[in-house]
Amino acid sequence: MLSNETISLIHLNLMQGVGLKTVQLLRDVFGSAERALQATPDELKKNDQLSQTVCDLLTHKPVLYPIERELELIHKYGCQVVTLYDAAYPSHLKQIDTPPFVLYVRGELMQEDALSVSLVGSRNAKDYGRKVSYRLSYQLAQRGLTVVSGFAKGIDTSAHRGAVEAGGRTIAVMGNGLSIIYPAANTDLAEKIAASGALISEFPMAARPKPRNFPRRNRIISGLTLGTVVVEASNRSGALITARLAAEQNREVFAVPGEIFSELSTGTHKLINDGAKLLNSVDDLLNELPPYVLSQIQSEVSPSAVPDVEAEPTQEASFEKSETELVPSQPSLEAQQSVPTAAPPDLTPDEKAIFDAIEVPSSHIDTIVRTTKLPISQVSSVLLMLELKGVVQQLPGKQFTKAN
Repeated sequence: MLSNETISLIHLNLMQGVGLKTVQLLRDVFGSAERALQATPDELKKNDQLSQTVCDLLTHKPVLYPIERELELIHKYGCQVVTLYDAAYPSHLKQIDTPPFVLYVRGELMQEDALSVSLVGSRNAKDYGRKVSYRLSYQLAQRGLTVVSGFAKGIDTSAHRGAVEAGGRTIAVMGNGLSIIYPAANTDLAEKIAASGALISEFPMAARPKPRNFPRRNRIISGLTLGTVVVEASNRSGALITARLAAEQNREVFAVPGEIFSELSTGTHKLINDGAKLLNSVDDLLNELPPYVLSQIQSEVSPSAVPDVEAEPTQEASFEKSETELVPSQPSLEAQQSVPTAAPPDLTPDEKAIFDAIEVPSSHIDTIVRTTKLPISQVSSVLLMLELKGVVQQLPGKQFTKAN
């Protein structure tokens, strides 16, 4: 049952021209949103703290959608409404400059969601990006971290699926109202997220997915979490907006290196050059989290627990199990002694140079950089490609070995 104050805040959220600063001013002047909406024109005019614009808004109440219809949709879709002034409001989100004063929630927000990481990237992701997003999300969820993303096609969808299929929690931040599922192809996924996490939005229930909504919702994606990972993004990707917002919110920013000739790597490589933390494995991320977080999560899981069906089974069901491990386990001594020394014939010149620089049984990434004289960002990118090709395996401590 929604309180009168919550209903009043929903009403203000429906009004064109009302933002957080206006709501805070009204609560300061009248004591509550409910009392502000009840104020008479004479009361409004007598208060010198209110501008004429605010007085006109409260007098005419120009809403996008009728409040009665909004309450019907909230009930119809089984949504909760959490306001900025409720104890249940996400703690990290409350700390940003412009937190939404109303959050619509389908599913359930939990206290444990404070231990969360966001994964974002291109809607037009390649198989490489979807695989990395799914795998990283799966392993984060295994460790008890909540995965947050934006429910878009590509990287976002793979991130949500990874968390769901790991039996973990995930939060989808929508760029539209919760009476609409966009993209429609994710309808089944939305039901799974609502059952084991939450769909959330600051937009009224019937709001359509307009382009201007998505940059706005990005501050929520980054604001909910301890850090943001960009998996695959061009220089024009909205994921870079999320990364910038995360940095402004004093949250960690990570980027996964990609293929050096791919347009979808230009954004992530720029982030790395600008100071984002390069991410080769889930451990690289975990090592950057505060000690109090590490003490609350499961530090190790068995890589064999990652399934061999990834983000989009119809396209990726043929991937071998070894490719689903973001951080492969260390091979046995016998396996190390049988590692081939000749490079496979289908490698690019950079891949061959880096492959040849790896000694038996293994070499540290710094050694590979010194041997090849290539930039560390390029070496990391190529090593990741060699891992995906099954030619190289990463061991703990950023050691690399040639695979059998």
